[in-house]
Amino acid sequence: MTEVNVIGAGLAGSEAALQLAKRGFKVNLYEMRPQISTGAHKTDKFAEFVCSNSLGSSDITNASGLLKKEMELLGGELIKIAYANKVPAGGALAIDREGFSKNVTQIIEENPNINIIREELQKIPSTPTIIASGPLTSSTLADSIKDFTKSEHLHFFDAIAPIIEKDSINFDIAFYQNRYNKPSEDGIAYINCPMTKEQYEKFYNVLINAEKIELKEFEKDAKFFESCLPIEVLASRDIDALRFGPMKPVGLVDDRTGQENYAVVQLRQDNAAKTLYNLVGFQTNLKWGCQKELLQSIPALENVNIVRYGVMHRNTFINSPMILNPTLQTKNRKDLFFAGQITGTEGYTESIADGLLAGINMAHYLNNEPLTTLPTTTMLGALLNYITNDTHKKFQPINSNWGIIDKIELPKKERKNKKLKGELLSARSIEVLKKLKF
Repeated sequence: MTEVNVIGAGLAGSEAALQLAKRGFKVNLYEMRPQISTGAHKTDKFAEFVCSNSLGSSDITNASGLLKKEMELLGGELIKIAYANKVPAGGALAIDREGFSKNVTQIIEENPNINIIREELQKIPSTPTIIASGPLTSSTLADSIKDFTKSEHLHFFDAIAPIIEKDSINFDIAFYQNRYNKPSEDGIAYINCPMTKEQYEKFYNVLINAEKIELKEFEKDAKFFESCLPIEVLASRDIDALRFGPMKPVGLVDDRTGQENYAVVQLRQDNAAKTLYNLVGFQTNLKWGCQKELLQSIPALENVNIVRYGVMHRNTFINSPMILNPTLQTKNRKDLFFAGQITGTEGYTESIADGLLAGINMAHYLNNEPLTTLPTTTMLGALLNYITNDTHKKFQPINSNWGIIDKIELPKKERKNKKLKGELLSARSIEVLKKLKF
């Protein structure tokens, strides 16, 4: 039986390895941690969530929710583990990040078809390989990829939000509530820290005057990913940018006061024990002392205990339109595939989905079967078609969204009905996938 190399035991690599293993292939799964750190990971576990603990909406009328449903229909392994480690997050799928990584690691370690190799792989092997080394690929492997692709790497910055202890929150001020009191099977998912206009302006003044960690010279030309902007970058655009973004107060009124708030900081449960919460939308590159001062300026967090500070790191991705087919197979070498964020798909859900299809298609290739190109009426098919479209002049990472999927015609009077549109697009995708064989 042919062995397959999977480089990187993150979300995409773990999914790809499990897909190949359950089809009977022997997998050499390379992971450089803990011998070599990425600067963002905190453990040596597989499939570690380093930023938010949310996989986005579970509602299939939402683009991210549809992608999750598609993974279930495709036989995804990590999506099952994610639901098994779910924590309350309203309509979103958020997970206990420690429990999730522990489960994935244990399942992979116990799989007889997966050989775990804890070392840095510095060159692309000459045998069948899936590169899922992620946006934090080591510099030596990145050089090997650069030589293979004959192109410079692209990069953008990603940032991580702080995590705090629940016991340090002042509940005389903070209150539990989902936005619009929207019911959830998980109960109330968020803790909210309200602000008056005066309090918000004080917070904003601290933020815009806070010191940031200085970028290295070679990093200064990098771009930010728009959907994961550091809070200080967003605040620099306009004083009200945060109030219309992550600190939006709409639909969040404390029943004790009945007052509408000027701004609200939301905290989302980060572990199953409900002892840790992360600050929603608070990705940052501020110096740690400044982060503490900023968080302490938030009403209800004056005595906050920060267990993980926010950080920013450079993410590397390849020029996929020039390098990959929509199957995730490279154009110049049939037994080499890429998967995950290194391809330019942004987001946890997208990374897992990438690994899923890469694993399926590597198995097809090794069995001399036609590779699967998903139709663009599906979210995953549309996403992979987008990142491999060679008409891109300035390729940038993207996550799942309705703008990339094949359109559907609605009656004129219903064209602004977003919910109906989502329902129809999702139903079409699900119908298509149920007819395909993998």
